[in-house]
Amino acid sequence: MNRFYGLAARLKQTFGERVQKIPLDFGFTCPNRDGKISHKGCIFCSPQGAGSGLHEQAMNIEDQWAYWQNKLSEFYSTKLYLAYLQSYSNTYCSAEELKHALDQLKGLPGLVGICIGTRPDCLDSEKLRLIKNLDLKETWIDLGLQSSNDKTLKRINRGHDAKCYADAVKLTHSNGIDVCAHVIAGLPGEGEKEFLESVQFLNELPVSGIKFHNLFVGEGSPLQKLYLSGKYKVLEQNEYVEMLVRAISILRPDIIIHRLRADAVPGELVAPEWARIKRKVLNAINMKMKDNHLWQGSARPDASKTLPQWFNPDCKPPL
Repeated sequence: MNRFYGLAARLKQTFGERVQKIPLDFGFTCPNRDGKISHKGCIFCSPQGAGSGLHEQAMNIEDQWAYWQNKLSEFYSTKLYLAYLQSYSNTYCSAEELKHALDQLKGLPGLVGICIGTRPDCLDSEKLRLIKNLDLKETWIDLGLQSSNDKTLKRINRGHDAKCYADAVKLTHSNGIDVCAHVIAGLPGEGEKEFLESVQFLNELPVSGIKFHNLFVGEGSPLQKLYLSGKYKVLEQNEYVEMLVRAISILRPDIIIHRLRADAVPGELVAPEWARIKRKVLNAINMKMKDNHLWQGSARPDASKTLPQWFNPDCKPPL
């Protein structure tokens, strides 16, 4: 049994079976790349922007969906899917352009939900209403915070501050859409203290989910230059595990954990080497929590004295 409330458990509770994400690339860009904010991008972002690159291969959305369905069927016998608009900032466009993009999702076989990756400065009420009107069972905005420290946000060239993020979360929540926050451990100039402050910052906002990421050095990213010059040192695996265990222990128990570590696309990872082995890191986090009798929210003042049973995928979610 996991010692945290994971997305797989939430989806099993909602749909009664396994649900997979399918990444979709609509060809959107980012205000931190096209010159509206800067041309540099965030310090950790590689040229492909964490996307599949299928749009550049002239593959339309229907074909991308079929491609990933066929690929996933080799490993999983799933029939239900979440569309994950992953590449760059997927609401960095006009409302009309967003509607055109969302219309392409209608009728995709097995579609039961959507996750839209974007920035806090690329949202407004009109766009959120369009997203809500899809009327899907699962609707998420994946919203990158990375850090609640304004000095860090400036250092990594994020292009917004913590207040901008908080305002976007509240606006999204008021439109009845779940927010999945992204935070990164190991950012330049930050240690465990700053990382845990970011988690506490999110605890006080109406976020419904979270993705934890270890900062890795990607090929072609601005961070690569810092790393190769010796001006940035990556976290060791044990350091990351310690930070994650403490973060999960103070995390509100109703926040769904979507991810515990970052994945680099093939050929992208420069460092650290341990980031290549996903299962090893996840096992280390779970084992550390079990050995220390910890679970999500167990270090909070209002924590339950025993591991909550709703962490079991077969139990009902908390009210």
